[in-house]
Amino acid sequence: MFSVKDEPLKGGVMMARKRPLILLSNDDGAHAQGLLYLKRAMKAIGEVIVVAPDRPRSSCSHSITLHKPLRVFEWRDEDGDIVYACNGMPADCVILGIRVLCDRMPDLVIGGINDGPNLGDDIIYSGTVAVAREAALEGCRAFAISVAGFENIHYETAALVAKWLAKQLLKIELPRGVFLNVNVPNLPPDQLKGLKITKRGFKHYVGPPEKRVDPQGRVYFWRGAERPISEPLPGTDVGEVAAGFVSVTPLHVDTTFAPLLEELREWELSFGNLAKTPTSLKRRKRNQP
Repeated sequence: MFSVKDEPLKGGVMMARKRPLILLSNDDGAHAQGLLYLKRAMKAIGEVIVVAPDRPRSSCSHSITLHKPLRVFEWRDEDGDIVYACNGMPADCVILGIRVLCDRMPDLVIGGINDGPNLGDDIIYSGTVAVAREAALEGCRAFAISVAGFENIHYETAALVAKWLAKQLLKIELPRGVFLNVNVPNLPPDQLKGLKITKRGFKHYVGPPEKRVDPQGRVYFWRGAERPISEPLPGTDVGEVAAGFVSVTPLHVDTTFAPLLEELREWELSFGNLAKTPTSLKRRKRNQP
C-alpha cells in the first residue's frame, strides 16, 4: 500500500526560507473543484498563489494568447482566498503568475488537479500538462497532476499525493527543462497500491469526428466521440495507473528524437549538392515536359 504520510520537510527550500512559494494553475478553470483541493493541500506547506483560466480550457494544449488583450480578474473562492482568473490559456496564466503576480520566482508550479487522466497522447493535448511544461521553460520545478476518472472523483487522494510529491520536489533540483506528469487512480487513498516511476505509454484516439447537421441544414463536425485505444504495459503510465499505482513520468521540453540525428546527417550533404546546382540548369529542368 502506498503511504502518503505527512512528513516534515528537511533541507532544500524549507531550510532556505520559512515558506516556499507555490504557483497553481489548471485547464479546468478557476472554479474547478480539483484546483480548490490542490490549493488547500499546498497551503499546508507553502505560500500559494492561484492563477487560472476564467473558464474551462481543456485540451487547449500549449496554446498562448497573442491576438487579444490578457485580462486578470481577482475574486475569492469559497474559502475566502484570493484567486486570479485570466481570460487566457493555462500557459498564459503561468507566465502572468511568474512574471507579474509573484513577487519572486516560485519554488514550485503545479497544474491540476485535472478531471480525467493525462496518459499517452493526452500529454500532447493537455492544458494541465502545459502548465508544468511552461513552468519548466521558465526554469521552475513543476508537475502536472490528474485523476484517472470523470465521475465521483477522489480529489482528496490526488491532493494527498500532490502534497507528498511537492515535499519531495522541494528538497531537490530538477534538471533544466524537466517536469513531471503525475496520474492518480480514482481510488480512496488506502486503496492505492503504491507509486511507480514510469515512461509515457501508448494511448491514442481513433475514429472520425461525429458528423452533425445544424438547424439551418449545414453540416458540422463534433470532436470528442473518438474512441481511445491503449496498451496497459508494465512500466508505462497507462499500465501502472490501470494496475492501481500512482504514475510519475519525467518529461522534457526538448522533443528532439536524438537516435535519428546521425542517420539524417547525410541530408546535409545532399542538400548542399542541390544548392550548388547551376541556376540555369534548375530552370531548364523545370521547363522540361
